[in-house]
Amino acid sequence: MTQHTGLVAAFVKAVIAANPDYGALDRVYLTNRVLALVGDGALALTTTTTNTIDLKNELVDFAQQQDQIGASAPERDILGAQLMDLYTPTPSTVNRTFWKQYARSPQAATEYFHQLSESNDYIQTRQIAKNIRYLAPTDYGDLEITINLSKPEKDPKAIAAAAKQKSNHSYPQCQLCLENEGYLGRLDFPARSNHRIIRFDINGHHWGFQYSPYAYFNEHSIFLDTIHEPMHITRQTFVNLLHIVDIWPHYFVGSNADLPIVGGSMLAHEHYQGGRHTFPMAVAPLDYAFAWPAHADVSCGVVHWPMSCIRLTASNEAPLIAAAENVRSAWQEYSDESLDIRAYTGGTQHHTVTPIARRTASGDYQLDLVLRDNQTSSKYPDGIFHPHQDVQHIKKENIGLIEVMGLAVLPARLKSELAEVEKFVLGQPNAMKEYHRPWADQLAHAHAGQITADNVHGIVQQAVGQVFRRVLLDAGVFKRDDAGQAGFKQFVRALTQSAK
Repeated sequence: MTQHTGLVAAFVKAVIAANPDYGALDRVYLTNRVLALVGDGALALTTTTTNTIDLKNELVDFAQQQDQIGASAPERDILGAQLMDLYTPTPSTVNRTFWKQYARSPQAATEYFHQLSESNDYIQTRQIAKNIRYLAPTDYGDLEITINLSKPEKDPKAIAAAAKQKSNHSYPQCQLCLENEGYLGRLDFPARSNHRIIRFDINGHHWGFQYSPYAYFNEHSIFLDTIHEPMHITRQTFVNLLHIVDIWPHYFVGSNADLPIVGGSMLAHEHYQGGRHTFPMAVAPLDYAFAWPAHADVSCGVVHWPMSCIRLTASNEAPLIAAAENVRSAWQEYSDESLDIRAYTGGTQHHTVTPIARRTASGDYQLDLVLRDNQTSSKYPDGIFHPHQDVQHIKKENIGLIEVMGLAVLPARLKSELAEVEKFVLGQPNAMKEYHRPWADQLAHAHAGQITADNVHGIVQQAVGQVFRRVLLDAGVFKRDDAGQAGFKQFVRALTQSAK
């Protein structure tokens, strides 16, 4: 027989069980805090669920039904985060517990914090589960394909209401600022009442560690500067990244490039991304190793990868940092007009790197440095080393850190659009977007007489994987043809024969 219990009482019980800041004597206080948020009428509600997130959702539903809040997603999120804030220990308690767990092991600490961030609904596990994920075999290994359905599209009504809402839009300055911790949110800014950030230092400078609400990979983390300042790749970047993998040796960490087009979507705030995931690029072999007399303590090589990547490995941080900075500074000034590679045009800098740090199985430090160039031209107005026009029907956005490492984060529109492509190649009535037609025609021709209702989905999925391979090749500065690879070897010679 299904047991009915009071909804508010059930939620309060879950809060007391999960949050060490509360005990049995706080039951009345917590009941009143919940009622203040959702309305006194909630006392009459009963429930059969014991899952805290479901309890929270039932309370939010009630508040909406009683016109305590509107029906828009941001309003529901704001109230839901306030309720889960009660469930979540205070920042000081979370930090104290994290570092107490860290004394046992780094893994124990991250397991604690990750579990908390999921159970308090900060990490949107139910939304993330909607994402489409699969592997696409290529000559560069199995690329990871994700059609991102987790991050909700902006509600037009909420956008319109936000335009009328008067608020201090300079606080927080961006979604990566430390001031997001506990922020109520607004119609045009995410609810963060249940958000917590772990504090740590790098050479006396304060940083924060948090998880991504819409994780693209396992334990997707963000390491953020507590000062709001723009992204920049310098020698200090390598110091910071290696310091982070010292603290979290079971995580990788990398930085988006610091220039438009080749950088990520958040260039205004210095931050890195990491997590407990092995990307395709991390397991890619070397095309060849090379000697660098000035850095004899560092193993060096060019990675077998669509983009142009130099891999440096050393047992100690100092020589690795020195070698990485030499790569970065040499690339910043390097040009090869025959390959459309130009360090500057009209005084504008075009070269930077996308760096990724990790610890190897043997405990060595490793840096992958992906060479980037953000030039544009009349032929390629979106970027010479950016997805070219013929693949933008699949991926038009910047190729940032995550894509560089071999995980495609593709737009949600593709779920429905690719279903129409499947109908097209099957010869069925369809509403396929015209910008998919050249690709779909090629697909139908390549698989003529082979496509059936049973295999069409897999054929289209794998074809998307081959498009992503092309996207990465487009973003590579030294192309994978004879001329490009000869040019890469010339850069390596110039690098290793320098006096540095």
